[in-house]
Amino acid sequence: MGRADAVFTRGRVAIRGFDPVPYFNEEKPVIGYKNITYKWIGAIWPFSSETNRKSFMDHPKKCVPQYGGYGAYAASKGSLAPTDPKAWTLYKGKLYLNYSRSVRDIWSEDNDGYISAADEHWTDLKTGG
Repeated sequence: MGRADAVFTRGRVAIRGFDPVPYFNEEKPVIGYKNITYKWIGAIWPFSSETNRKSFMDHPKKCVPQYGGYGAYAASKGSLAPTDPKAWTLYKGKLYLNYSRSVRDIWSEDNDGYISAADEHWTDLKTGG
């Protein structure tokens, strides 16, 4: 397991406790509840409703943030950065998180370019290579 997988491992709470589903169906971040969770890839995923938990359980890969939940802009520069769940973007059906809203604004100036660069770096980042 590489270092970038740590965001989803060791019993940690994913996305700092935010429910991943509302980014897609409500287009906003929503905090999850401690009593509505699902463990996936070693992380604890909290949800704001049983419906969202079921939706995630049916298709988890559709709901998780790209780059292991690390900052999309940082990944495009070959680095790992923590994220603010409120600094999010849905782009082409995928969830991207960033370090801050100001970083997200920079990243949003060229989503395709930054995604392409992040994709190139991601294999090395997630394996620690």
